[in-house]
Amino acid sequence: MTRGADLMIRVLLVDDQPLIRSGFRALLDLEDDIEVVAEAADGAEGLALAARHLPDVVLIDIRMPVVDGIEATRRIAADPALAQVHVVILTNYGMDEYVLDALRAGAAGFLVKDIVPDDLVHAVRVAARGDALLAPSITRKLIKRYVAQPPSLLTGTGTGLDGLTEREREAVALVAQGLSNDQIADRMVISPLTAKTHINRAMTKLHARDRAQLVVLAYESGLVTPGNA
Repeated sequence: MTRGADLMIRVLLVDDQPLIRSGFRALLDLEDDIEVVAEAADGAEGLALAARHLPDVVLIDIRMPVVDGIEATRRIAADPALAQVHVVILTNYGMDEYVLDALRAGAAGFLVKDIVPDDLVHAVRVAARGDALLAPSITRKLIKRYVAQPPSLLTGTGTGLDGLTEREREAVALVAQGLSNDQIADRMVISPLTAKTHINRAMTKLHARDRAQLVVLAYESGLVTPGNA
């Protein structure tokens, strides 16, 4: 049964390769609850269309002409009018060095372009509901990135998490390890709802847009390090 228009997930595709856009559109248009509202061939056009259509999810290539994907993400995240827009970065294998920059800019996560259709649809739904695309495999990529950096870059300021309670800090540390709410609840011996509450309160106190930014903050503050993740 087709869902009502108010329940539709609105998607904006931003990629300079028409074949990529048409392929993604074809896959997403098969779903009753997903609508591709517009396509853009460069980052500047993508920003204009995001402001016009206010999509739930923007799928944007990391390497775009005029305005690249990371800068476009940064501008979307900084615009209060686009607060409900969730950006997912599209990338290729071998471009993992951009993952951290994308998350810092405000991306909800990232996808590789040769993702299988079911995973693409699932990712759009996950991003639309405000969850981060941070499977354990993605978290491991972040850990590897930090391992490759000098120790001085791993410690951060150490002050960003001072306003959190101990339970909130514990929840953030578990988020940084790639655990789901249910897994965090099991680890902390609390209900999934309480786990979600701790995480949401931490996000509010830290002004984090989503769980993806919690991971970055956890590493940059020194709460989690590659050795204990």
